[in-house]
Amino acid sequence: MAESTKSKISDQITRVLTDQIVRGELAPDEKLRQDHIAKEFETSHVPVREALLRLEARGLAVSQPRRGVRVAHFDPADMVEIREMRLALEPVALRHSIPRLTSAQKATAEEARVACDNAIDLVGWELENRAFHTAILAGCRMPRLLAEVDDLQLLSARHLLATYGSNWVRRVDRDHAAIMQAIRSRNVETAVSVLQRHLSRLS
Repeated sequence: MAESTKSKISDQITRVLTDQIVRGELAPDEKLRQDHIAKEFETSHVPVREALLRLEARGLAVSQPRRGVRVAHFDPADMVEIREMRLALEPVALRHSIPRLTSAQKATAEEARVACDNAIDLVGWELENRAFHTAILAGCRMPRLLAEVDDLQLLSARHLLATYGSNWVRRVDRDHAAIMQAIRSRNVETAVSVLQRHLSRLS
């Protein structure tokens, strides 16, 4: 199997397993069996191992002696650290992103904002909410920073879906609208200030 093909399969496996863990379809401590995953994706164990290593790096899986790779537990107390990290990193990324955002990237962010407001369930809202937060940072040319932010957003999403499933209420996000208005006006300080306020509400 060519390296590029292995990489594409590994990417696909990573995406699918990430979504299943974030949405709670794979429960904490559930074993991620390489043979089962390889059979499901009709591939060898090599791309599966690569995908599992990525999940471990993201904090979504853990490798335990004699127990194999399992879905990581998630302690709600971890949200304190995750919130503080997002508060530290996302404003930096936004500062670097706004001056470089293209018209197409701004349009993508606005589409995600509207879709978030129009979501009819928590799963759909979370997906569009994460898409919005990713889109407003698209102009940032710091791939390591963005990769770290992406991992933190995934952990936030997992917590949110596990905690607020029965309490979610459809609403218009005024912070998102204010951030977009500031982006259109190229008002970096206002956008950053609203984002900081927005992230500080995470629990």
